[in-house]
Amino acid sequence: MSIIVKDIDITAPLTDEERAELEALKDRPITYDEDCPPLTEEQLERFRLAIEARRAERKRENVTLRLRPQTLQRAKSLGKGYTRVLSDIIETVLNDDQLLDMFI
Repeated sequence: MSIIVKDIDITAPLTDEERAELEALKDRPITYDEDCPPLTEEQLERFRLAIEARRAERKRENVTLRLRPQTLQRAKSLGKGYTRVLSDIIETVLNDDQLLDMFI
């Protein structure tokens, strides 16, 4: 048995061939086996609850934050997603009492 590794760029548009493959799969029946049996209603409910909990955990709120211009410039230099990085930094410090003591 060999392992096939393929890098996928999820931001790239689908090719005509990929669209055709997906279209062909649309009408195929679902085939279950021992590695992928059908899920029970209880399992589906547990998955739904887990997804909802994860969404609630990941939910973010907008806030206004005053930063020094050089701090904002440095953050923006990180590129797209810099606000998530700032959020992660703040969360890390707030969850680490030793780090937090340095700032209070």
